[in-house]
Amino acid sequence: MSGIRSAAAPTNTVGAAAPSPERDRRRRTRRLVRNLSAYALVVPAAAFYVFFVLRPIVASAQYSFYDWNGVGPSTWVGGANYIEVFTNPKLVGAILNAFELIIYFSIIPVAIALIAANIIRAVAESRLAGVARTVLFLPQVIPLVAAGIMWSWQLSTDGVVNQFLRLIGLDAVTTAWLGDFNTALPAVGVIGAWVQVGLCLVLILAGMTKIDPSLYEAARIDGAGPVREFFAITLPGVRQEIAVCVTVTVISALAAFDIIYISTQGGPGDSTLVPGLQIFYLAFYQRDIGTASAFSIVLMALVLIVVLPLQRILRGRES
Repeated sequence: MSGIRSAAAPTNTVGAAAPSPERDRRRRTRRLVRNLSAYALVVPAAAFYVFFVLRPIVASAQYSFYDWNGVGPSTWVGGANYIEVFTNPKLVGAILNAFELIIYFSIIPVAIALIAANIIRAVAESRLAGVARTVLFLPQVIPLVAAGIMWSWQLSTDGVVNQFLRLIGLDAVTTAWLGDFNTALPAVGVIGAWVQVGLCLVLILAGMTKIDPSLYEAARIDGAGPVREFFAITLPGVRQEIAVCVTVTVISALAAFDIIYISTQGGPGDSTLVPGLQIFYLAFYQRDIGTASAFSIVLMALVLIVVLPLQRILRGRES
């Protein structure tokens, strides 16, 4: 009897493991319904992206090969608009100004945010840390137009900055910061740095919270000071967050428009002219849609050329 039972057992096991066509059909149906539901959720966002992002890019690429005023008939000019972008001193100067703004919009805010975040982390338990976070993040929630207007008042001839300089006896230093050829671009850069610090600070502080506190304890036991802790533990620990900060701020510098339009409108002369503002003038003032479109494609290419290698370098092996 035991031999019969042992012989029957494999037969029952095989029968139980045999797939049921009806069960497989229901399983495939459920999987199909889940996939269709997922696609249905994605379709609105994808359609929005295609219509408002990809379609304008394709249209701009098409317009860039024509001489067109936006209303009348267009004329095919091939790559003449791109040659104009790279040979016109005014357009090349706008690109160079944008690269100079990277110092103010990206490098300075990230450096300030790193130092401020490290100090706030050291006094995280005190009430001062919360106040510092709020004060430093406040510029991020202020509309850029309002920030441009506010700083235009402060940097004017009789603004707060010049009044303070006169108060401490530095009358010779005072100037119309946004109206001087030598100081206009740095002054605009200061506005951008003031705005960008808050975002960088929040991102870097968030990155510091994931660093294991035992690493700092071990470093102190080994005799490491605050500076050594910063470079050996904190800086590597927030590498990903720094990469995000640099990416966002570099894009803001290369695509800057609103702050400069409100504060200087590209002046004095062309000293604060940047690609975004020049594209606006070409398209809506000079009615040169072809050159404006070519310049926008060049700007997009410059952003990719600068940002992608930066991400690769900053993220290192984890990229």
